[in-house]
Amino acid sequence: MLKQKVVILMGSKSDLDFAASIGRVLEEYSVKFEYHVASAHRTPEHLLKILEKYEEADAEVVYVTVAGLSDALSGVVAASTKYPVIACPPDIEKHGWAKLFSTAMTPKGVAVSFVLKPENAALAAVKILALSNPSLRGKIVQRRRKKADEVKRADEEVKGRTR
Repeated sequence: MLKQKVVILMGSKSDLDFAASIGRVLEEYSVKFEYHVASAHRTPEHLLKILEKYEEADAEVVYVTVAGLSDALSGVVAASTKYPVIACPPDIEKHGWAKLFSTAMTPKGVAVSFVLKPENAALAAVKILALSNPSLRGKIVQRRRKKADEVKRADEEVKGRTR
């Protein structure tokens, strides 16, 4: 059986409420995930030990990094792993688009994807894992149909209300 996991790496425990939104979506798809706290600035050795554990495991992994201020976490993770990294900063509204530079402006060969909303970061991780998991692809199709049906029902409800 294919082992797949999303690893949500937070720069600090204060990011947990934001990261929990990622976890909730992963639960909807029955995707296994783990939370970790590690700082690229304060605990680089600890971070590298966490990454090493997953590099040696026989599994498919997608990392979602949740780090505020100067986001070295995403770049260090991307430079240290063979797996995809999705950066989802919790403080974009506070710091604005300048935040993009500390998160996604990495050198060639250090690929970090940038996703603003935690729910979309989770969905991106699910879609990456679905590339090798037909069951997960089916769940994605089901959810898209459900969302489309919701929009069609809403349309039917409001059709008669225009003047």
